Amino acid sequence: MPGSAAGTAAPIPAAADLAVAAEVAREALVFDAGEAAALVARLAAPPADRRWTALVSGGGVVMASMSTRDPQVGHIDLLAVRPREQGRGLGRELVRAAEEWLRARGATQARFAGNAPCYAWPGIDVRYTAAACLAESLGYERYHVAWNMTADLSTGPTAGPPAGQATDRLATDEDVARLARAGVDVREAGPERERVVAFVREHWNDRWAWEAANAAGLHYAERDGEVLAFAAWGARPAWFGPMGTAPAARGLGVGGVLLRRCLADQRAAGQSTAQIGWVGPLRFYSRAVGARAERVFWLYRRDLA
Repeated sequence: MPGSAAGTAAPIPAAADLAVAAEVAREALVFDAGEAAALVARLAAPPADRRWTALVSGGGVVMASMSTRDPQVGHIDLLAVRPREQGRGLGRELVRAAEEWLRARGATQARFAGNAPCYAWPGIDVRYTAAACLAESLGYERYHVAWNMTADLSTGPTAGPPAGQATDRLATDEDVARLARAGVDVREAGPERERVVAFVREHWNDRWAWEAANAAGLHYAERDGEVLAFAAWGARPAWFGPMGTAPAARGLGVGGVLLRRCLADQRAAGQSTAQIGWVGPLRFYSRAVGARAERVFWLYRRDLA
């Protein structure tokens, strides 16, 4: 089985292996085929504190990683087997190979769980039932559940008069003007992105800061030169998040404005829906943009002998 381990800086495995991995992922990941290649590319460009590998055969691929912040835990980030190769034990062989790679680097536990901030999914999407069955047959225990919400990015009819009139649920012009009257400016991050990233790191953590730095789009609010809130999209391909508001700005409605601006960006990029990943506050997203809870993920772990 070709494939090789990679350190934090070297672009290894070879580009040819990653191209095969992307092709396999497109075939196998039927619920994520449109972004499969982007997922492989993102997992192959993780934060500097991470070691990772892609083990590739003609019929399947597994990608695994470890972070220095939790050196005893290894993650199986992506597992895909071509449909014509399924049912022949290749998935089991790939998982065992990933476990050996993790064990050789000091991991005492392996997880089917997202290695934030650079991950494909929070865990195993329950619709990939065969993957969940494989994990359980290998002795992995389910220890947590996570979910995504889906936001419809289209325009829709208004609820009140004039009945049936199309409206843009992502419009923010009026709210931006309201915030400006309160001294709060809403902007898209450009050359000053690092200042926003520093705000994220100070108020939350390095993982969110990495996502803000690597996001396709980043919007923020500030008052008197002080950053108050941020929202990002595209750090994990095609998904929204993370976002956060400092205590000093809560209650102003800044979060909903930044959310809608990001979703409008995603619509402009050609998306008809957006995944809000690894959601905590269901009520906020449901009320702000009518998002619905949809994708469910099971997180698995197993101690390595």
